[in-house]
Amino acid sequence: MLVCSCNYITDKEIKDVIVQLLDEDCWQLIVPAKVYHAMSKRGRCCGCFPNVVDLIIRTTEEYHALRHSTEDEVVIYLSRLKQFHEENRRADIERRQKGHRAA
Repeated sequence: MLVCSCNYITDKEIKDVIVQLLDEDCWQLIVPAKVYHAMSKRGRCCGCFPNVVDLIIRTTEEYHALRHSTEDEVVIYLSRLKQFHEENRRADIERRQKGHRAA
């Protein structure tokens, strides 16, 4: 299935890159920018990033389930991912305040 229409990237390509990154370090924090960087691509409109985050979570869970990681380790990883998401969400909200003018 086509995930990114700007760069013509399929879900299989994204999953392959995620698995490759997990093979390097199975507990690293993987975000869409890291996946795109590994493919030598850039997010253009970034409308696909929520779907990429879902693929990262599903692929990471499958990866650890196949390698029999303990539940404690998986929970720590998911909490780190949620914390990262919340931090970036706050940054987006701060940038979009109407009362702030750049010029």
